[in-house]
Amino acid sequence: MHEIRAKGILSVQNGMNLYRGCTHGCIYCDARSTCYQMNHAFEDIAVKVNAPELLEQALRRKRSRCMIGTGAMSDPYLPLERELRLTRRCLELIDAYDFGLSIQTKSDLILRDLDLLKSINRKTKCVVQMTLTTYDEALCRILEPHVCTTARRIEVLKQMQEAGIPTIVWLTPILPFLNDTEENIRHLLDACRDAGVYGVVTFGIGVTLRDGDRQYFYQKLDEHFPGMKERYIQTYGSAYMLPSPRERELMALVRRECERAGIEWRTDALFAYMQQFEDKQAGEQLRLF
Repeated sequence: MHEIRAKGILSVQNGMNLYRGCTHGCIYCDARSTCYQMNHAFEDIAVKVNAPELLEQALRRKRSRCMIGTGAMSDPYLPLERELRLTRRCLELIDAYDFGLSIQTKSDLILRDLDLLKSINRKTKCVVQMTLTTYDEALCRILEPHVCTTARRIEVLKQMQEAGIPTIVWLTPILPFLNDTEENIRHLLDACRDAGVYGVVTFGIGVTLRDGDRQYFYQKLDEHFPGMKERYIQTYGSAYMLPSPRERELMALVRRECERAGIEWRTDALFAYMQQFEDKQAGEQLRLF
């Protein structure tokens, strides 16, 4: 890791990334793509040491409260967060200034900050998002080797449910010829139903590959699935979007099972929900009168 001092922390859409790079080792990670112009090794995490200071300044300047998002490009709960506590310090500020939170992770380290998540959710809204790609634990350890497995992430979702915190599952990417099976999708959707998730995000059934991401992905396919790289190249060439040959039937399954379980699956509706700020304290005050 190395420290940097950022010039700003919130994007126009009120998103932030406290770290740049990742050590989870997911073989399909789009954030490795060269288009993001990272000028250091991906596993050499850039730590934005002044992020809390910048965030407090930004929150003070806001004319109205809103949802603050984190985790879109870099997981806020990388292993080094245990000692650095950068994410926790920023959550303390979001809580203190009564802003909402939409946070995405694959790590069970988020449970350390459950007290803050519950506090934020009592006053406004806290949405926890987790990625699930495969129900097969052995396959999960290959696809996402340095982060807690699917079974543990499902336990985290259930603990969030018990705490009254809404959750959204990113059911993506689903890798052609590896986990694009009806059995896998059904198992994951059953887990989502049992954990009471609010919604499931998909961008179709498949994966995207860009320069940088593609080379790493193919390297790992050669390492763990001999011959699979050649199958990808023969099927997709150098395409950016790689839809599963079973995309139509599997997307129909997702829609059908989500509607049956009362789980929101429409992408636009889910993003609108994550961006919509709720002032629960104002509602409580109105009820008192």
